[in-house]
Amino acid sequence: MVWLPGFDELPMSISSAHPNGLASITVANVGEATKLLHEKEKGDIVGVRGPFGNSFKLVEGNVLLVGGGTGIAPLAFLAEKLFELKVKMSFLLGAKTKEELLFMSKIESTLSGTGNRIIASTEDGSYGHKGVVTKLAEETLAKEKFDAIYACGKELMLFKIFILAEKHKTPLQASLERLMRCAIGLCGSCTIGKYRVCADGPIFTSKQLQEVKDEFGRFKRDFDGKKIPV
Repeated sequence: MVWLPGFDELPMSISSAHPNGLASITVANVGEATKLLHEKEKGDIVGVRGPFGNSFKLVEGNVLLVGGGTGIAPLAFLAEKLFELKVKMSFLLGAKTKEELLFMSKIESTLSGTGNRIIASTEDGSYGHKGVVTKLAEETLAKEKFDAIYACGKELMLFKIFILAEKHKTPLQASLERLMRCAIGLCGSCTIGKYRVCADGPIFTSKQLQEVKDEFGRFKRDFDGKKIPV
């Protein structure tokens, strides 16, 4: 949880972590709090609480990574860890435009020359395949068998990946996003079915998503705790 003193606190995924203790996050400028983060300069102070929740479980074999928008950032970090285990990877990246395809050079540097694949798609066709990344995932899963799928992005994207994972009987680990206030499982603002995203997630398995399919991809909660469409 990243705290902006006197303003707000935001849940963030880690984009990188290093032995010297330094870590990074990736922030999209989409609201007042994130705008304020974008205006910070080197040496400015922010607060940090955590880490909270769980993380991706590393699986060996042949895996598929599907990232959309800022969801590419934590998957790029995951790819580095999988690379260390010599896991075979197909990394599908999707964004609206070429400019929004994050960490392309980092991912290419990590996976280059290893037999792994990087396939990008943009909705406007400015880079790679034209269309959404879920279509790319559908085509890839139709051609090849995977031992696991990792996914991060908007929930409607994740729901489509979940349906594909069920169809192809492939275990899925998906990173969900919800409104988080306390981040320690007390306030209930991030609930999905019987789970709290901050404490039980943010990474959920196929089995867990099956248990909350009445809400997953359909509803989340607003600041008043009311269910609203995703």
